[in-house]
Amino acid sequence: MPTLIRILRHTFRFPMQSALSLLMAIVCTCLVLVLPGITMRFIDVIIAQNRPDLILPTAGVGVAAILVRQALFTLRTYLNNALELKLTHLIRVELYDKLQRLPVKWFDTNSSGEIMSRVANDVPTTNRIIIEGVDQAIAAILQFLIVVGYMCYHSWQLTLVTLIPLPFIGILTTWWSRRSEPMWRESSDASSALNAILHDNLAGIRQIKAYTVEPRALESFDKASQKVGEKHMTVMRGQSIVWPTVSFIAESGIIIMVAFGAWYALQGDLKPGVVISFLVAWGFLFDPISRINTLSQTFTRGIVSAERVFKIIDTPDETNLTEGLRPSEMKGHVQFKEVSFSYSDEAPTINQLTLEAQPGETIALVGATGAGKSTVLNLLTRFYEPTSGQILIDGIPLDGVSKEWLRDQLGYVTQESFLFNTTLRENLQLAKQDATDDELWAALESANAAGFVRSSPDGLDTIAGERGSRFSGGEKQRLSIARALLKNPPLLLLDEATSALDNQTERLVQEALENLRSDRTCFVIAHRLSTVQKADRICVLHHGQLIEQGTHNELMALGGSYAKLCEATFANNSRPDA
Repeated sequence: MPTLIRILRHTFRFPMQSALSLLMAIVCTCLVLVLPGITMRFIDVIIAQNRPDLILPTAGVGVAAILVRQALFTLRTYLNNALELKLTHLIRVELYDKLQRLPVKWFDTNSSGEIMSRVANDVPTTNRIIIEGVDQAIAAILQFLIVVGYMCYHSWQLTLVTLIPLPFIGILTTWWSRRSEPMWRESSDASSALNAILHDNLAGIRQIKAYTVEPRALESFDKASQKVGEKHMTVMRGQSIVWPTVSFIAESGIIIMVAFGAWYALQGDLKPGVVISFLVAWGFLFDPISRINTLSQTFTRGIVSAERVFKIIDTPDETNLTEGLRPSEMKGHVQFKEVSFSYSDEAPTINQLTLEAQPGETIALVGATGAGKSTVLNLLTRFYEPTSGQILIDGIPLDGVSKEWLRDQLGYVTQESFLFNTTLRENLQLAKQDATDDELWAALESANAAGFVRSSPDGLDTIAGERGSRFSGGEKQRLSIARALLKNPPLLLLDEATSALDNQTERLVQEALENLRSDRTCFVIAHRLSTVQKADRICVLHHGQLIEQGTHNELMALGGSYAKLCEATFANNSRPDA
């Protein structure tokens, strides 16, 4: 019930449309009485009193009432569909807005396929409660009450006989509704799991083909699809028993009603027309009951979907996303004071890290895989929060500033360059929305990306493809660097920013990065010595701890971990494993 009430609150945003739909439902329901009333008039008045002059007027009234009812039904259907689309859009946008305000850590434990299933499938299913569920349920209740009132007016005794099947139907349908809810939940979860597998397989189609594991991928998808069918059939098996039983009970009531009606007529307590009108009215009385199956499925599936949607909406927002200090400028003085962090309850990824970067200083982070280099950048962007210790920006605790402001002040180039499936212009303008074409081309030139962009058929209007699939890894990385150059931030984070570049291109990009690094603080993670050697300070991390720091020459003279790393690099004629 709380979930249903919460869904209904969304309709209050469209009060006029909802009220008009309810009014038309009431009028349509009242008009159902015309048919049994006219049937009674034909038998007890026109036939019994031999009044042929009343045939056409009576028939005309009946046809007019049916025409008005169907016209209102058509208009109401149109309005309800329009309302459903508005509500679906409203909740879907609300859900997407919520997703953007969730912390990065939340996405680490929720698959993209499942999230997509909730946005694309669960939201429309939720709104079907309002249109097919609540709307039809209200109309059904009104119709039931109006028809019962009509019956009671003509014969309360025969009305009680007519209603004998209702308690049995109510008990059975209530039991099944409670029984089927966890079944529908399992079916929805299985569908989400199937969508997750489909999303992962499509995203990794190149890897699947490269390792020729298509049969294994097909087997995984086949099992997930079979599970969806099995969970759905569990519900269908129950329905195949319950709803025929409901129909049997309801239709048996016809025989009981007609039998008692015939008895009352023979006793002279009822006119034949009343019995016939009851038979006609029975169809309108039990019509809502015939829709219990559909309504029950709609309600149950809608409630399950709504719970899944609201579970995301009720997840706490990322803290300090918009709240917090917004200094007028960032100078770039960064301090880590005994900072520790762990992604799980296991050993910390960062352990008591104390590090300082002066404004305009370039800090290179090196170390073996898993040393915690990328985690340092993740903490600087506040994608994750330290478990202990403190990070300061210009002397201000990082957890006291707005994350929105912080991220506006930094440029972040990751090893896996990501491009959205839109134009190159729009991809670049993520860094600066009002950037002119001249500014875009200047950034591309600095990143040595202008050449291949100009050679593309549509230039800046070239569609990048899904995840930038129309460009090579090196080209995507240069575009990401151009995006950072365009932003021109006071704090620059480069996580393997030149890893996908060949030596010649890297030299050109390094010149651009050196210009970009001037007068700004820069944290660099790089395998290539060319980047590391030119850093103002090199910090060597080992299991999340800072074990060495200094310039390239100082660390080589020290003969420690960094020197051994460089020696191994030269010996293997490869890049150091930074």
